[in-house]
Amino acid sequence: MQLNLTNIHYSYAGSPREVLDGVTLSLPAGWTGVVGDNGCGKSTLARLAAGILRPTAGSVSPAGLVAAYCEQDSTIAPASLLDFAASWDRDAVRLRDALGIGDDWAWRFGSLSLGQRKRLQVAVALWGRPDVLVMDEPTNHLDAPAREAVLLALRSFSGVGILISHDRDLLDALVERCVSFERDAVRMRPGTYTRAFGQREREVAAAADAQARARREERRLAAERQRRVEEASRADGLRSQRGLDPRDHDARAKIRRAIVSGKDARATHLATALDARIQAQRARAQVAFVERRYDGGIPSLGERSRRAVIARLPAGVVHYGDALDAPGVAIPDLLLGSGDHVGIVGPNGSGKTTLVTALVRAVPEDVPMLFMPQELGEADAARAMARLQGLGAAERGRVLSVVAQLNSRPEALLEGGEPSPGELRKLVLAETVLAKPQILVMDEPTNHLDLHSIEALERLLASFSGAVVLVSHDARVVRSSCGRMWRLRPTRGEDFSAGAILGAR
Repeated sequence: MQLNLTNIHYSYAGSPREVLDGVTLSLPAGWTGVVGDNGCGKSTLARLAAGILRPTAGSVSPAGLVAAYCEQDSTIAPASLLDFAASWDRDAVRLRDALGIGDDWAWRFGSLSLGQRKRLQVAVALWGRPDVLVMDEPTNHLDAPAREAVLLALRSFSGVGILISHDRDLLDALVERCVSFERDAVRMRPGTYTRAFGQREREVAAAADAQARARREERRLAAERQRRVEEASRADGLRSQRGLDPRDHDARAKIRRAIVSGKDARATHLATALDARIQAQRARAQVAFVERRYDGGIPSLGERSRRAVIARLPAGVVHYGDALDAPGVAIPDLLLGSGDHVGIVGPNGSGKTTLVTALVRAVPEDVPMLFMPQELGEADAARAMARLQGLGAAERGRVLSVVAQLNSRPEALLEGGEPSPGELRKLVLAETVLAKPQILVMDEPTNHLDLHSIEALERLLASFSGAVVLVSHDARVVRSSCGRMWRLRPTRGEDFSAGAILGAR
């Protein structure tokens, strides 16, 4: 079995730019990783492969393949969710056991944590046994044990698998080839992410070396040309008979002989001949494409409050739901200082989002705050884009400069269309350059972000002037950004059904 995408073009309505421009790929059975920066077209390509979108030009073949698409957005319930819940066939039972899915989860999808919803999405997609299966960021919101369970479940799929992910461990453990979205093309390389990325780095280094050598040769030829032009100019001056004594017949005869022989004009001809060689080296330098990134410093964002403490939660229990008898998180007296950077960590279902929501409610109304939840919806995207369009030129430039430093193309936001989830997160973050919040609260901010953007986010969080509250399963981001840790653990064993207890340090 093989899925063929031939000369695919695609552009969104109202956008002057083609997201995909003549992409041709052949995807065999097994898993293919799709990697690239936010907004480059990964999800568009995957939706075309799954038959959700139709290409503007080009073809997807063969026809008649059954395809399934596991959404990036964990809040979207799969179409076959209730069928899966009602099924007790061997595959359904196996998937529920493998992914730790409760029998009642499908019936209360809206009340589950986003990590639990993601596991259900993966299970339903696999249960359908499609010919083509697209997994769009399947490890978003998942803790380490859940990520391992998803990996094992995906390994059981034998059709054409397309994995869009920024999870390097998952890519290395699962894929056999990688499709890489780069600034000048879409390329496929064999091997795991690490192998394919290493090959790409070698290609980039070779291109940079070729470009540098071509530019050095161009400068050398330009200097030689200038020397020969100056030599020709001096010869032209020597051929001039102006200023000679009319009675100096010998000097005039020498000049006439030089003009007849053309000897002194040779430097001019050689200088002109160098022009073609200079142009050839310039063209060679331009052909040796070298991808560039914005890796400068992100401007200081946010402000530090004059309050010593900007939020306090008294000791007690923060409940998961509105009912007082619902499980919850038992907490000590919690204080958030104006300059504290706090990481909240714990397994899925331990109550991290519940704790963050309670903390946000405790922040006084007069303290400027940016709260970024786990998922931003269509309404959030519409508001963010409207705010961007309503800014003056200078303010819009400042916001888009931060977007660029977070590894996205600012012009893509100006072209219209709906931003990708990663682009939307960056835009909302970039707006803080104007709003100057005193507290930044982010719940799983690395979801939907590409690898270079995660590195940029680390720099932003570390340099944020005010208080930061960060919920994340990415241990490296937490370590690099936070000086304090609030860790949730179950009240007994490994079961969070009776609630959790928080240890703060």
